[in-house]
Amino acid sequence: MENKQDYLARVEVAVSQLSDCGAAYRETVPVKEVFRGQTVWEGEVEVFDLSGHPKARRAYAWSRREGQNDEGERFVVVLEIPPVVSPLTAVRASIMFDAKRRKAKEN
Repeated sequence: MENKQDYLARVEVAVSQLSDCGAAYRETVPVKEVFRGQTVWEGEVEVFDLSGHPKARRAYAWSRREGQNDEGERFVVVLEIPPVVSPLTAVRASIMFDAKRRKAKEN
């Protein structure tokens, strides 16, 4: 099992780099998104306070495994810019973005 502090440090670096500003860990929030009775996403969202970003005061982030045998790690970072106002709405925005991207690839 991975050390939580090591994980948070990696997520913080990703948030800082992807948002091009300072990031400070605030809290971890469990999120479960259910659609039509089915769980479509469940996990922990890391919340970061941002400093120096022109539009967002906060960012929501998590990582997920990907690639062959889930060997790779991809960080998802969503800025708190309306309609994203919470960890749950960040997850919903990410799900919608991924769905649109998949649909575009199919066409």
